[in-house]
Amino acid sequence: MKIARFSHDETISFGIVDEEEHELVVLKADPMFAGYEPTGERVPLAEAKLLAPVIPRSKVVAVGRNYHEHAEEMGGHAPPEPLLFLKPNTSVIGPGDPIVLPPESDQVEFEGELAIVIGRVARRVSEAEAASVVFGYTIANDVTARDLQRSDGQWTRAKGFDTFCPLGPVIETDVDLEGGELTTSVNGTRRQHGRLADMVHPVSKVIAYASNVFTLLPGDVILTGTPAGVGRIVDGDSVDVTVSGLGSLVNPVRSAPAR
Repeated sequence: MKIARFSHDETISFGIVDEEEHELVVLKADPMFAGYEPTGERVPLAEAKLLAPVIPRSKVVAVGRNYHEHAEEMGGHAPPEPLLFLKPNTSVIGPGDPIVLPPESDQVEFEGELAIVIGRVARRVSEAEAASVVFGYTIANDVTARDLQRSDGQWTRAKGFDTFCPLGPVIETDVDLEGGELTTSVNGTRRQHGRLADMVHPVSKVIAYASNVFTLLPGDVILTGTPAGVGRIVDGDSVDVTVSGLGSLVNPVRSAPAR
């Protein structure tokens, strides 16, 4: 089931995507907390503006170097345990929203990723229990100011600018993690391709490991790492991250307005 958060007629709502009819079945409230009760209204997809499917109330947790080839292109090896860092929820934008290049950086790069959306409070869950705390999955772009990542020696500023966490287009409650693939294209040219099964630390381990560090709350998002092929984006680019079964997350790239 695909769940969308969208705006229509100046109202923000949640809906179930009816792919056959190209419509949104409007729900009475956020299904993460209120279930899937419809209002009886339907909205054509073409008339809706899809928004980030979730705005984390607490945090965005991310995993670094979770594909061997990406770790190598960054000049190192995949760590023996998940390498965690945080992005602020103010970095989240939705499909079609522009990634804004900050004047502080000369090397902003894309990183296409699968994202996990947490559906209930999780503290020290086991790997076997991990699936039970997942509400669904979406697509993310872990945008990174690579030059600042190098110069700062830690990642908060490089990963945390406004617009540096595109999410969307929807939340899918059932994803094929073994057979799924991820592709990132820039201006129509493929730059990344990876299999979800090739993660060094699989989804279940990432959830369990993160929940041992801090309590995961409903609406928290976990980014699971990016395959090899990351690269620079510049003003005028368009970045398309596609995950099989989830659709495509497309965002234009714009320079920050002159002060």
